[in-house]
Amino acid sequence: MTTVLVVEDEMDIARLVRDYLQHAGFEVIVVGDGDSALASTRAAKPDLMVLDLGLPNGDGLDVAREIRRWSNLPIVMLTARSEESDRIVGLELGADDYLVKPFSPKELVARVRAVLRRSRMATQGAEMIRIADVEIDTARMRTTVAGRRVDLTPTEFHLLATLAAQPGRVFTRGQLLDAVHGVAIESYERAIDAHVKNIRRKLEPAPGTPRYLLTVHGVGYRFADA
Repeated sequence: MTTVLVVEDEMDIARLVRDYLQHAGFEVIVVGDGDSALASTRAAKPDLMVLDLGLPNGDGLDVAREIRRWSNLPIVMLTARSEESDRIVGLELGADDYLVKPFSPKELVARVRAVLRRSRMATQGAEMIRIADVEIDTARMRTTVAGRRVDLTPTEFHLLATLAAQPGRVFTRGQLLDAVHGVAIESYERAIDAHVKNIRRKLEPAPGTPRYLLTVHGVGYRFADA
C-alpha cells in the first residue's frame, strides 16, 4: 500500500486529510512537527509527504530543505500564506506541488495521486514521451504534434522535454534553467519566457491561447495533463 506522511499541526485539518487519504486507499501517518516529520521520513520511508509550511518548531521550508539533502521524496505543500515568494521558494527547494488553505480535501487527494504518477513516470525515464497528440523522442530529439514535425532548438527541446516528462507539475523559471544546465542559455530567469514563447509559436495550434504549455502566474510553467 502507498504510504503518505502528513505533517500538520492543526489536528482538525490533519484528521480531515487523513480520513480522505485513507478513503482513497492510502496508508497514512500523521505527525505535528518538523522533528517528527524528519524522524518518520527516515523510519517509515513514506511514498509522499503532505507538508504544512506553518509548523510550531520550525518552518516547513526548513523540513523540505533538510529532506532534499538526502531524499527525493515527493512533497505536496500546504500553506496559509498567499505570498508568491513562499510558493516559489518551496518549489525551488524541490516540493512537487502546493495547495493554499483553505483547500478542498478532494483536490488534495487528486494532487497526491498526480504527484505520485509523475514521480513514477520520472523514475521510469522513458525515451518516448506521449501526452495527448504530442510525442517527444528524447533519444533522437524529435517532437511531433498530431503527426506534424516541430523543429526546436536544443534549448527549446530540453525545456519542453523537462516539462512534458512530468505533466501537471509546476516548474519555476529557476528550475527550468537548472534543467538545461550545460545547454547554451542566458544566465537569467526571464530568458525562459522568451524560449517558452518560441516553443508555443512552433508547438501550439493557437499560441495566444496555449493548450499544452501553460503559465502558472507568479510561479512558472507546467505542461498540461493528458
